[in-house]
Amino acid sequence: MSKIILVAHNIRSTHNVGSLLRTADCLGVDIVYLTGYTPYPIYENDQRLPHISNKLDAQIHKTALGAERTVKWLHAPEISNTIKTLRMSGIQVVALEQAKGSIALPQFSSTQNIAIIVGNEVTGLDASVLDMVDSIVEIPMSGAKESLNVAQASAICLYHLRFINISQKG
Repeated sequence: MSKIILVAHNIRSTHNVGSLLRTADCLGVDIVYLTGYTPYPIYENDQRLPHISNKLDAQIHKTALGAERTVKWLHAPEISNTIKTLRMSGIQVVALEQAKGSIALPQFSSTQNIAIIVGNEVTGLDASVLDMVDSIVEIPMSGAKESLNVAQASAICLYHLRFINISQKG
């Protein structure tokens, strides 16, 4: 089975971070990178002020329900360094974003280890990030709303990669 990595970049909400970690646990994501200003759980030798790290950890826990302790995650401030490291490791880097030239998720298939990057709840991923990825995938919408919450969109994409993508391969 291919490795699946989630990169959450510039996510504002601790509740979305918790949901992403819980979803990652449920769908067998190998590691979650929390990049940019994305809040992250407390960790050993945390250099943040205790009242800040404890507050963020408690807020993330509300939706993660312990997944913040069972899922491997790393805080990596610079997304460009994270993308370079992933690519040097032979991992296909894919953005989940509505953008020109995107591939509809149902048509997307990969046999490689893959990293999915999701971005800010309102603004999505910057063009500079999109320029660094191998592909961009998009979830087709058919309702009046044009987008989903980042945690919901991530869950759909990760489920597709974990279960649907497998059946498309073989």
